[in-house]
Amino acid sequence: MEPSTEYVAFEEKVKKEIYIDNLSPQVTKAVLENAINQFGNVKDVQFVPTSFASYSVCAALVEMESAKQAEEIICEMGDSPLMISGMPRPVRAQKAQVEMFEDRPKKHQRRIVCRWLDPSHQNFELAEKIKDLTKKHAVEAQYIMELQLEEEEKLHKQQSETLKTNYKKYELIDDADGNVKRLKAEYGITLNDH
Repeated sequence: MEPSTEYVAFEEKVKKEIYIDNLSPQVTKAVLENAINQFGNVKDVQFVPTSFASYSVCAALVEMESAKQAEEIICEMGDSPLMISGMPRPVRAQKAQVEMFEDRPKKHQRRIVCRWLDPSHQNFELAEKIKDLTKKHAVEAQYIMELQLEEEEKLHKQQSETLKTNYKKYELIDDADGNVKRLKAEYGITLNDH
């Protein structure tokens, strides 16, 4: 069964898409476009819901001008953190998958039928295993996200402390420079700068 032409065109579009997650909820479409435009030409940004919304983590699908640009950006973002509003953010970038799009066209015109399985059915045990595995994956994903958020919080605190320390150093330098100027004026000292 051949996929529809609409689906083939959709697959070509997906090749130009990047999925970026672990974004701060403060990131806007304009901020994300500016950050990604450093690497290529952004055609569109669409924020998508994540299962970790309660942890203040967002995700986006970013459409680039070409599939090659999308691949290059994924490699680049794997090597270094994305700078958003002057702060590094350890976001993850990966190729977008067809399943990530809610508005995707149907590949084939087939009908999916769901039904309840009786415990005596031959596939009941398999369905139970799949259900248990799905629960296990959800718990693992949640744990990994919690660890990542803790690490990100530590990085944020470290960067804040570094910023405060540097600011204090610049204040001391400014104060020292002001004191030198006052002393020069008070004693009438002129220095020859060479």
